[in-house]
Amino acid sequence: MADQHAGGQDRVQVFHAPSFRFAGRAVNGADSALGALIGSRICHDLISPIGAINNGIELMTMAGGTKGPEMALIEESVGHASARIRFFRLAFGAAGDQMVGRDEAQAVLRDTYGASRLRIGWDAGPAQPRNTVRLAFLGLLCLETALPFGGEVEITARDEIWTLRGSGAKLMPDPETWGLLAEEEPRAILAPSLVQFALAPAVAREAGRRIETHIGAEEIVLTF
Repeated sequence: MADQHAGGQDRVQVFHAPSFRFAGRAVNGADSALGALIGSRICHDLISPIGAINNGIELMTMAGGTKGPEMALIEESVGHASARIRFFRLAFGAAGDQMVGRDEAQAVLRDTYGASRLRIGWDAGPAQPRNTVRLAFLGLLCLETALPFGGEVEITARDEIWTLRGSGAKLMPDPETWGLLAEEEPRAILAPSLVQFALAPAVAREAGRRIETHIGAEEIVLTF
């Protein structure tokens, strides 16, 4: 929606990002399944043109094209977009019965967060079911909101118990938003950038798990 302000002949449009309210209820299994299918479809349709752009850049480089700062910026942006789509596909896409290997998970995390202020550690064995990897990635997105100045997130899996430990110079968790992980009813409008807080409990229930959180002065720990 846009608000229009007229001053003489100048018109300024202010666009407000849409927000969502979950009507006083938790996200259920049907919501989660439908959302996963939508996420998979969007990621599937986006990855092909992004890959085509990357291939075009490689062909131009091989043909002896000049690789100036403009081309470097395009290449960097395409690489980052591709990494985010791969990450979102695992976090928001349909899980099924597939397994995710350690090399794949580490590559996605490295490509997504390698240039960020977050350092991500992944120690979850050789392979894990995609539904639990999905939950771990959603948990990582939750921790990211509490670490605006950067920090470290260690993700481990031992005896089928997953632990995500986030620490940083200045933790800034919003209590009401983090309460959603305990399946508290939302009391305010949830911004699209925080949808992981509503989705993660539903994904945990589907996997037969429950998310537990411990918020301390210097670190936040998620287990499921």
